[in-house]
Amino acid sequence: MFPRMLARCALFLATPLFLLGVETTPATQQLHGHDLIHVSNCHPSMNEMTSYPSAYYPYAGRPWGWTSVYGYAYTMPPVTTTSPALQIDYTNVYTKPMKDIEFGLVARGVLIAEVRDVGTFSPGAEIKHKFGISENVFPIGTGLPQCVPLKITFEDGTKWKSPRLPALRQSAM
Repeated sequence: MFPRMLARCALFLATPLFLLGVETTPATQQLHGHDLIHVSNCHPSMNEMTSYPSAYYPYAGRPWGWTSVYGYAYTMPPVTTTSPALQIDYTNVYTKPMKDIEFGLVARGVLIAEVRDVGTFSPGAEIKHKFGISENVFPIGTGLPQCVPLKITFEDGTKWKSPRLPALRQSAM
């Protein structure tokens, strides 16, 4: 009995995952952020009026928090007409719908803010949202700001995490 069970275990371990019906996650495929999301605009501002709608923000009387990709508890401030904001235009260029995206605002190679968007982001759909950010991220300085995806959860539950996380500037958080 033991040799037969050992043989079954060996056969199971040698079977490719796609034959077992187990889907590999994008992280195991070594995809990079530009393979998943195309960011066409990344604009941090101190208090600029725009026509961008606010990203989903379930405030309900208390700040919305989550554990960031770096492991820190993080809260995104609400968007107002006079508060600092980050405007991002992006498109899901991957084949699967996304439901949760964590972006990082990077300047001079250092992460200075994180924001999170929650919803259904279908392949090919352009999203234009603004997010509340801390006033501590300013002044940004001479670095060209970039918005990069840090972590994505797909609608089917698979997850992706950037294989190249930028350095973290904790004083801005």
